[in-house]
Amino acid sequence: MTTDTNEQATAPPEPETDPACDRRTALSSLIFGGLMLVAGPVMVVDARGLPDDGSAMGPAATPFALGVLLGITGLWLLLRSWRELRAATRGTPLRDYAVLRVTALAAALVAFALLLPVIGYVLGSAALFVGTALLLGGPHGWRLYASGWALAAFTFVIFDRVIGLTLPTGPWGF
Repeated sequence: MTTDTNEQATAPPEPETDPACDRRTALSSLIFGGLMLVAGPVMVVDARGLPDDGSAMGPAATPFALGVLLGITGLWLLLRSWRELRAATRGTPLRDYAVLRVTALAAALVAFALLLPVIGYVLGSAALFVGTALLLGGPHGWRLYASGWALAAFTFVIFDRVIGLTLPTGPWGF
């Protein structure tokens, strides 16, 4: 005489599916990962074509490293998305205001690019960081604004002052 508990113990476990993962999200991530995987080597080839000035950190160092990281990240995203696509459910609705958020993020990026020469790197980057965090559901409060400002200022000091790459300063000199 067998009991139900013995049969349940020997039955294979059901595959776990993330209810928040729908096919559209997985497919979009798969396509984006593929684009990143293609863009990485293109960036590496372009970086190798830059002139060598003989210094340890020449003009090709950063684009080359970013191209390698872009390719690796694209491969990781492609593989992860492929796995999620196989387990994704059909017909899961989009999250609230998802299209509006993506549109607002794209608008924020375009505004950043257009306003960068006018307002400078630090103010523009801090505004982009804060706006992006708010659109993605980050916590509100003074820490968000302080983090955005600190991150932008730190990046400006490292790239503009330490490395010597000229960033737009705007009317305030930063």
